Amino acid sequence: MLGQIFAGPYPAADPDLAFVLIDSQGLAGYIVATADTNAFEQWCEENWWPALREQYPASMAIDTVDGNQDWRRIQAIHAASPTQDELLKDYPAHLHINLIPRAQGAGAGRALIQIMIAALRQRGVTGLHLGVGSGNPDARKFYLAMGFREARVRDGGSTMVLTLRT
Repeated sequence: MLGQIFAGPYPAADPDLAFVLIDSQGLAGYIVATADTNAFEQWCEENWWPALREQYPASMAIDTVDGNQDWRRIQAIHAASPTQDELLKDYPAHLHINLIPRAQGAGAGRALIQIMIAALRQRGVTGLHLGVGSGNPDARKFYLAMGFREARVRDGGSTMVLTLRT
């Protein structure tokens, strides 16, 4: 279900902002983005969420107390609403990146982000934001090293931003 929320809709909405990392063993990671978060959310509301809402009815959003958090994801699918955030004015784009362990620490993440930044700049995008969970301090350090800064810090993590104007 995670992939249906945080990966799948991006290449469906805008295939030019989806890149995969393939190594000698096969698929090792991906990066996906949208140049305009609000337009992407509207696209999802019209084209992506309806099928998922049918596949995962709201009645399935029950905490099974077994550690599985899919019930929260089902709630989110049914409660999707446009992001109302001042950050989107200057940082309208957002991304998701995921590398499996064998691909981490060798520069592949940096390369994927640089490729995505170039693609977003080509479109004239002014800024990019992303979320980092508080349980992922290595990712936070990585993004800081990539030039992102923390725009907002909360208990669950932080929102990091990067200006793309050249």
